[in-house]
Amino acid sequence: MFIEKKTVIPKRRLGKTGVDVTILGLGGEGVLRTYGKGKEADELIKTALDLGINYMETARAYAGSEAYYGAALKGSRDKVFLASKSHARDKKGAEEHLKETLDNLKTDHLDLWQVHDVRTEEEIKQIFGPGGAIEAFAEAKSKGYTRFIGVTGHHDPLITKKCIEMFDFDTVLVPVNPAEPQHRCFLEEIVPAAGAKDIGIVGMKVYMRGMIDVPKKLLFSYALTQPIVAATIGCDNVEQLKENAEAAANFVPLKYKELQKITDIIAPYARELMYYKP
Repeated sequence: MFIEKKTVIPKRRLGKTGVDVTILGLGGEGVLRTYGKGKEADELIKTALDLGINYMETARAYAGSEAYYGAALKGSRDKVFLASKSHARDKKGAEEHLKETLDNLKTDHLDLWQVHDVRTEEEIKQIFGPGGAIEAFAEAKSKGYTRFIGVTGHHDPLITKKCIEMFDFDTVLVPVNPAEPQHRCFLEEIVPAAGAKDIGIVGMKVYMRGMIDVPKKLLFSYALTQPIVAATIGCDNVEQLKENAEAAANFVPLKYKELQKITDIIAPYARELMYYKP
C-alpha cells in the first residue's frame, strides 16, 4: 500500500502534558518485541519517522524493543515523544529498570515513563506503599529522567481507576475496542476519572490482536472516535505500519449508529476476546 509524502496524520493534545502527539503511535510489540531482527526493526521505526508518527512506545518487558529504538532513533531522538514502561513493583527494581531503559534507548531522559500493567489490589499496595515503585517514578521526574509519568492496565478498569485516583499521573493507557463495552468497559470507568484530572488517555489493543475478521480501518475509527488522544499499535512489518498510517491520515469520526452497529457485531464474541488479556 502506497502512502504519499503529503499524508498528514492528525495530532491531539496529550492531556496536561500539553504535548501534541499523532493519533497513531508506534507500539513496541510486533516485530519490535523480538531479538535478532535489527534490520526489520530499523526499517519499521525509520518508516514511522518518515510518516510523521511522533508517539513511540516500548517497555522494559518487550524483549529487544528498547534496544531497537535506541539504534534507529540515533540523530532523531528530538523528533519523537518517547515512552517506556517498568513492570517492577518496588523502588529498587524500578530504578534498575530505568537505568537499563535509558541505556538501551541511548537517551538521557524519557518523555513518558509508565507503571506497567497493574492488575491487582496487592500490586497497588506494593507500588504505592513504602519503598514502592512509585517512589522511583516520582524521583525520576523530579531529577529530569522522565518528563511525565503514566500508568497502564488492561485487566480490571477499577484497578486502573484506583491508580489514577491515588497519584498525579499524566497519562493512562487502556484497551479501546468494540469488545470492551460488552465486558468490563475501561472507558466507562476511566474517562470521567481521567477527565477530571486532565490525564491523557491512550488506547491499546485496538485490533484485538487480529482475533476477529473486522476491517482494521473500522476498528481504528472506532477507537479514535472515543475520547482518547492516540492509539498505540505494534506492527509485524512496514506494510502494516503504512496501512495504519493511511487509516490515521484519513480518520473520520464514526456516528453513534455506526459505533453501535460495530459493537453489536462484536458482542457475541466479546467475552472470549476480552478474556484473552495476557
